[in-house]
Amino acid sequence: MSVSDIVEFLGVLLILIGSIMAVISAIGIIRFPDVYTRSHAGTKSSTLAVLLTLLGALIFFWVRDSFSVRLILGIVFVFLTAPVSGHLISRAAYRARVKMSDLTVEDELGDAIRAYEEDNDDSDKEAKGDKGE
Repeated sequence: MSVSDIVEFLGVLLILIGSIMAVISAIGIIRFPDVYTRSHAGTKSSTLAVLLTLLGALIFFWVRDSFSVRLILGIVFVFLTAPVSGHLISRAAYRARVKMSDLTVEDELGDAIRAYEEDNDDSDKEAKGDKGE
């Protein structure tokens, strides 16, 4: 068994692990109770699954003398955009008042948003009071 065979096996192993992570992510999306936990499964584990798969494909083709810049760009693009999009989807769902699961025990974002809204209400009242004088 040569070094290129071992590196090729490593690439295939990464693709297999990425595929298993994708299946676990899909099960999480189906089984989790609300949009917040589903977005967690849809972003973190699926991002890892895609990254492992693309990295495995990059290694596999690199051993076969075919280096692909597109795979590197795909890895960078997924790594930068998937967590941000998941965060924005969850925040939009919270702002749209999508109900949390009954299993949720803590709402950290609610305190921050209420404090922000109270500050803005106070500044709006002060601005209206200044115009009235």
